[in-house]
Amino acid sequence: MKTSKEMNNLQIAELLRAVAAAYELKDADRNKFRIIAYQRASDAIEHASSELKDLWDDAKLDEVPGIGKSIAEHLDELFRTGKSKHFEAVMKGLPPAMFEFMELPGVGAKTGFKLAKELGIKNKKELEKAAKSGKIAKLEGLGEESQGKILTALEESKGKTKRMLLPYAKNIADGIIAWMKEDRAVEQINTLGSLRREAATVGDIDIAVASNKPDEVLTRFTKYPKATRVIEKGDRTASIIVPSDIQIDLMVQPPEAYGALLQHFTGSKHHNIALREYAIKHGMSLSEYGIKVRGKPEKFASEQAFYKKLGMDWIPPELREDSGEIESALSHKLPVLVELADIKADLQIHSSFDIETSHDIGASTMEEVIQKADTLNYEYIAFTEHNPSKSRHNDKQIIDLLMRKRKAVDKLNYSFVKSRCKSIQKVFNSLEIDILPDGGLPVPDEGMATLDFALVSIHSSFDLPREKMTLRVLKALEHPKVRVFAHPTARKLNEREGVELDWPKIFDFCSKNDKWLEINTDPIRLDLPDTLVKEAVKEGIMLSMGTDAHHKGGLDNMQYGITVARRGWASKNDIVNTRSLKEFEKMLF
Repeated sequence: MKTSKEMNNLQIAELLRAVAAAYELKDADRNKFRIIAYQRASDAIEHASSELKDLWDDAKLDEVPGIGKSIAEHLDELFRTGKSKHFEAVMKGLPPAMFEFMELPGVGAKTGFKLAKELGIKNKKELEKAAKSGKIAKLEGLGEESQGKILTALEESKGKTKRMLLPYAKNIADGIIAWMKEDRAVEQINTLGSLRREAATVGDIDIAVASNKPDEVLTRFTKYPKATRVIEKGDRTASIIVPSDIQIDLMVQPPEAYGALLQHFTGSKHHNIALREYAIKHGMSLSEYGIKVRGKPEKFASEQAFYKKLGMDWIPPELREDSGEIESALSHKLPVLVELADIKADLQIHSSFDIETSHDIGASTMEEVIQKADTLNYEYIAFTEHNPSKSRHNDKQIIDLLMRKRKAVDKLNYSFVKSRCKSIQKVFNSLEIDILPDGGLPVPDEGMATLDFALVSIHSSFDLPREKMTLRVLKALEHPKVRVFAHPTARKLNEREGVELDWPKIFDFCSKNDKWLEINTDPIRLDLPDTLVKEAVKEGIMLSMGTDAHHKGGLDNMQYGITVARRGWASKNDIVNTRSLKEFEKMLF
């Protein structure tokens, strides 16, 4: 793989996955722990909200969970010289194309190696030709079905550009905003577009400033220390490039007209079109400069005044998608959206307590997580480690492991929580359990009995037909200990589409059986998606929120789930972990 001093987070994550794949091919058994270490590090880097190169510049690589001393040393060499002798040595002798093929869903190290080596192909274009000519199906261990899936993955990957995850875009914008606020000419500053609407992924970063000194503001902007180049600087606008070739556009408007500009460039396109159509019907025209009534222009310093002129309540940016918000604003029936301060618990956390799962365990101890939750003023949390590996344990062993965890949680509740915590009053013993392809659960009933409640989720067989996938989920939800359907679509942003489910059937079952749908706040998931959150809210389905944290720092990601809930029109009352401990226990038991 090609490397350089200026690799971004995504490129570094792919590089570390390639190293893990190389270790797997050369000697998987001997390199088991190295493979796990590199995979964890790649995941941590991909989820990081700051550029790794910036952290390295500030000598803060050790702040990224999952990056141990050895990997940090190799990354240090990479950022200093553009290469890592260790990475090159591990990948030596392997065809470069295999790593490119591994970017396709379902193509692992062994398959990627086989495609590159046995077919002698060097890129995705040649891979597509091989698939269309039937050569892949002839390879041992693959066949027609695998060939079809590879061809589909290749087709779906064409023309796709990866958008930035919300935290990544927000972190970049926050750095610029902090720099701009140091200038007194900046009276007000906001992000615009999908970033201000807090969509799960962001394409561009646009910023607006209210000021009567546009030249001073734009000069300050073009001198941003992390800018790699200035594209242009005009009378009211300027554009710069920051690392990873991300373009930032900034525009300046006088304070007395700032509200109209803020509204116009926040969007969405569909919201603005609907707003314009309404305005025209009432003898008005809208622009970024204000509102004209019978040809007479009027300026607005705030969005609130802008919307009031149209006879509407102010519409929160998250709702501006032309999905009924205009009608609700006119009739003064917009919901009071949930806020981060309303959250009293995190209901999906993975600690380092090892119950020998087939998935990754957390990096922080239970005690460390509790101390972190205390700083967030939570009343309670749930530890939801993945279930013990079914393939490596019999039922008795699984029960014994879960009993060991039960005792550990009980001990915490009787000692640590009561004696040392400011806000945490109780720790719940839970588990995130795989939904098997047939809908079964890999935990015997005696093991389920050790739990306060359980989450179930899909981690395999993502391509089942809609009807079979729905039956699979409904069967898993039937167990009385199961309360939460976690990351329900199983999507991974920029990586994997969600599974196909019959949502009316899922909603109906949850409503009748008091099951909760999770908004998973991990930035790479943000699942349930906002559109389905809105449908669930309409149906009266209760939602739970969990960070899916595998490190204590991950608890800070609750804020991104809040954006999903708000975009889905959810209020405080729609979410179970806005309840006090006493109220939550009544709901649970």
